[in-house]
Amino acid sequence: MASHDTDLSAATWRKSSYSNGTGGDCVEISDSLPGIVPVRDTKVPHGSALVFHTTAWAPFITAVTEGELTA
Repeated sequence: MASHDTDLSAATWRKSSYSNGTGGDCVEISDSLPGIVPVRDTKVPHGSALVFHTTAWAPFITAVTEGELTA
C-alpha cells in the first residue's frame, strides 16, 4: 500500500461495479491518480481510504474477474 500521506484531494471517485445496489456494502475507487488506486467506503466519503499501488491492484481485479476469490 502507499503512504498514509498520499494526497487524495484530486481523486475522482466512482462506485465499484461489485458494490450492491441497496446502499449497504458499497465501495468507491479512484482510477484517476497515477500509480495508485484508493478505495473507500461510500458511507464515509471523508474518512480514510486504503491506497494500493496499481501493480498490486491489477492482479487483484484479475482474480476477482476470473472468480478466483470467493466470499
